[in-house]
Amino acid sequence: MSRLARIAAPLALVAVLLAGWEIACRAMHVPSYFLTPPSAVAVSLARHFPGLLKAAWYTLSSALAALVIASVMAQVLALAVVLSTTLERAVQPLAVILQVTPVIAIAPLVNIWAGTDHPERAVVALAVVVAFFPIYSGALTGLKAVDPDLMRLFDLYGAGRVQRLVRLRIPSAVPFVLQGHKVAAGLAIVGAVVAEFVAGSGKVQGLAWRIFDASFKLETARMLAALFMLGAMGAILYAVLEVAERAGLKWWRGR
Repeated sequence: MSRLARIAAPLALVAVLLAGWEIACRAMHVPSYFLTPPSAVAVSLARHFPGLLKAAWYTLSSALAALVIASVMAQVLALAVVLSTTLERAVQPLAVILQVTPVIAIAPLVNIWAGTDHPERAVVALAVVVAFFPIYSGALTGLKAVDPDLMRLFDLYGAGRVQRLVRLRIPSAVPFVLQGHKVAAGLAIVGAVVAEFVAGSGKVQGLAWRIFDASFKLETARMLAALFMLGAMGAILYAVLEVAERAGLKWWRGR
């Protein structure tokens, strides 16, 4: 499939879906508070774009800060765990419990701990919680996914534990860590949005607050415009990480 066809196929599908949505809303005379046609959403997006862009940057900056914090914590812990079997047995159950616990269930508790006067702390903290496990799991899997033949070669040359970690395990983990960051980036945005909803405060001027405010006023078009900004932000972040992953893998294969 040519590059043009790969780009045209999803755009054509989106165009068909939007056209069907527009026609259905107009033909069935759907109330605007229930569902507005795409044209009304576009008008609302253009009208409120400066405010939505500012809100999107607030949410994105919180998610990126959380992603950096989660990345450092997860990779440091994975390095420590791979060097100690006892530590791995102690950490693994807690990591699994943290992963399977619904983020919405712990959001109110994190909001209380962060303090009602500082809801932005809860946004970052909750995003860190949900972004942590994919990076940790990917890093740990990669550190263990070592070619047995290379491990025997290192044994043959009498390599120490630190040499094996730096020269063998860490390079082997690069593809897994990059993939983990792609997954964690999307989850960080999810965590930030959930925390903004739970905070329910005008102090948190993210996209979730815009959606919340519009829902109380039954401004469906503005809600959908905010959702469009949220989806576009996630797609752009994913695309950036996809490019970074390709560059990282190209460097890794060259090494």
